[in-house]
Amino acid sequence: MTAPLEHLDLTGPLKQVRKSLPHDSAEKHVRGTAEYIDDMVEPVGTLHVVPGWAKDAVRGSVHAIDLEDVRSAPGVVEVLTAADIRGINDCSSAFGDDPVLAEKEILFNGQVVFAVVAETREAARKAALNAKIEITPSTPILTPDDAVDADTTVMPDYQFRRGSPETGMPASEAVLSGTMYIGGQEHFYLEGQVAMALPQEDGGMLVYSSTQHPTEIQHTVAKVLGVPDAAVTAEVRRMGGGFGGKESQANQWAALAALAAQKTGRACKLRLDRDDDMIMTGKRHDFKVEWKVGHDGSGKIRAVDIQFLARCGYSADLSLGVNDRTMFHADSSYFYPDALIRSRRLRTDTCSNTAFRGFGGPQGMLAAERMIDAIAIKTGRDPLEIRKLNFYDAEHNLTPYGMPVEEHEVMLDLVEKIEESSDYWNRREEVARFNSENAVLKKGLALTPVKFGISFTLKQLNQAGALVHLYTDGSVHLNHGGTEMGQGLNQKVAQVVAEEFGVTLDKVRITATNTSKVPNTAPTAASSGTDLNAMAARKAAREIKDRLIAYIGEQYQCGPEAIHFGDNKVLVGEQAFSLAEIAKQAFVARIQLSHAGYYATPGITWDRESVTGRPFFYFAFGGACAEVTIDTMTGEMSVDRVDILHDVGHSLNPAIDLGQIEGGFVQGMGWLTTEELVWDDKGRLRTHAPSTYKIPTASDVPEDFRVDLYEGEGNPQATVYRSKAVGEPPVMLANSVFCAINDAVASLNPGEVPSLDAPATPEAIMKAVQDMRRRKATQ
Repeated sequence: MTAPLEHLDLTGPLKQVRKSLPHDSAEKHVRGTAEYIDDMVEPVGTLHVVPGWAKDAVRGSVHAIDLEDVRSAPGVVEVLTAADIRGINDCSSAFGDDPVLAEKEILFNGQVVFAVVAETREAARKAALNAKIEITPSTPILTPDDAVDADTTVMPDYQFRRGSPETGMPASEAVLSGTMYIGGQEHFYLEGQVAMALPQEDGGMLVYSSTQHPTEIQHTVAKVLGVPDAAVTAEVRRMGGGFGGKESQANQWAALAALAAQKTGRACKLRLDRDDDMIMTGKRHDFKVEWKVGHDGSGKIRAVDIQFLARCGYSADLSLGVNDRTMFHADSSYFYPDALIRSRRLRTDTCSNTAFRGFGGPQGMLAAERMIDAIAIKTGRDPLEIRKLNFYDAEHNLTPYGMPVEEHEVMLDLVEKIEESSDYWNRREEVARFNSENAVLKKGLALTPVKFGISFTLKQLNQAGALVHLYTDGSVHLNHGGTEMGQGLNQKVAQVVAEEFGVTLDKVRITATNTSKVPNTAPTAASSGTDLNAMAARKAAREIKDRLIAYIGEQYQCGPEAIHFGDNKVLVGEQAFSLAEIAKQAFVARIQLSHAGYYATPGITWDRESVTGRPFFYFAFGGACAEVTIDTMTGEMSVDRVDILHDVGHSLNPAIDLGQIEGGFVQGMGWLTTEELVWDDKGRLRTHAPSTYKIPTASDVPEDFRVDLYEGEGNPQATVYRSKAVGEPPVMLANSVFCAINDAVASLNPGEVPSLDAPATPEAIMKAVQDMRRRKATQ
């Protein structure tokens, strides 16, 4: 049956992408009906798993474990130890150095030694307290300095070299050097680590896990249980936040739940207590950075020598990629003629640090901005002038690792636009006036850039799959290998599929990520979730659509140019059909209406061993201008105003992208101002609850907060609808806040570089203020 052609515009502009459409779960989030793993209906007889550990142990050999009182506690069904693992006792991503359950040695305070399986979670938690574990302690290695002294690493040192820094540095007109400490960060996802495992026939296992990497959960569970990968299915519909903390570190908890299910034959669930979660899981890597920079009289950089000393924790985890990305972003947005960028991946007796939004990039960029600020202070020029002077340009566009910065003009244009829209130079005068009139309160202002490489630097991860079905009623089933953690990935992919089929979003059904539908997936990380999965889904939809076009052309004797999809219709010459009608006709004609799409990022050629190639498909750019006020009597600080302009190419969903930019900035601001991780001299984390670890709250968001998307020509690379990634780059916009605080402290003694470390807590600010005053008094 044909429909009238009136009011049908099937050849017009894009209908579903580049639109500010609500998150697919927005209403469910607000109503509290979005289902997370702990909300799922538990099968009858579900048991609860709680990890047990030696609460006073830091590092040492285990010589006695008494679990009899644990086993005899009310409600306990099983107590698991390493002896219960049929397969391999390892939950690491790659290096085989992360035991699921410790055996002969405890490597950090919080390492899991056993697991209690009980009828209720409360019973398991109480029983776990009855364990008696005796160890012979050894002196723990806790800080980067301790590890340097002991010469302990989790992997070999690595470096980038460009030109000849040995000759470039002494040839510079001036040389500056310094040391700064950059703190770590707790992920503090709203939904903690959780997994539920259900035994299946023939030794199979279905695992629901709050993970960014379902395929790795599948591999890990299979490895620990001693079964083939095909016997394990991992599924996740949504996470209540991940931020990198569920890329590799969800493995252990899924493995324990599955191990308990294998042992008991019953469904088993593990949900970490918040304190245990913070103590047992890894953080953003913290660094000691030793830097030296040579420059000419105008402030233009001649040579750079930077060494990053990273606290990796007791195992490698993802420290190879994280620390490499720190090095990749040690240039921030600046050209270094001669450069030596070195990295040491230090082993310490603390939790194994892991991925965190930005994946090492924020630490590298912050170190670069410290050098720029130091040059500005010593030359007496404005930091923005020094930044722009050292930007990549047409003549100087090669990074220290040999990749050209092809969109360097975007960086300059973006910064100049925010320089104007933020009224930077008039405000700079106002800040100077305020500081001259106030003895206690001091203002600071900073405008900092972001240049962030998009792609996994491990080439094999730059691939994705998607499964798309078109049903005969015109509805579409969508599944892909990415995971939804609140960032709107599913919404964006659904918009792309809806656009391809010319249907409204209500026709597209988003389904849970499942390793039995899309196998061998990469993690949802590196800001590449949409780039990879939306492209795979688009290719799947286009393949089905092409089959339909071929069928229609043959059936109705017309060429492809006469066939258009849109508004849930298919226009064929002068006739209009519903998509359902066309799908039914195609089914009758035995046309396949399903396709598994696949996409691999082109042009990634990075070879780590030879330090050559192209590690990134493209760069995302941004700029932020922050104004702060500090109290030099207390160290308290307020962020008065923030202006942000960020490049997302042609946004698939501007509303979601703006939310990501705002959230990423605030999370980065927390890392650099309030979120301080503190271990005592015995290696125990003392900031393991919101009472002692301070993430930003609503009151910390700048009252004057202006965020806009950069209007450019779109991504020059062939990404989906010319969009750009947005997940991680906004975190580094918060460097502007740290640099503004540094600017305020520097006003106390012009010409002297403050010794300000991150996070710039009130205590850190007061320490820097007092140091500036001491130096001024001795001049």
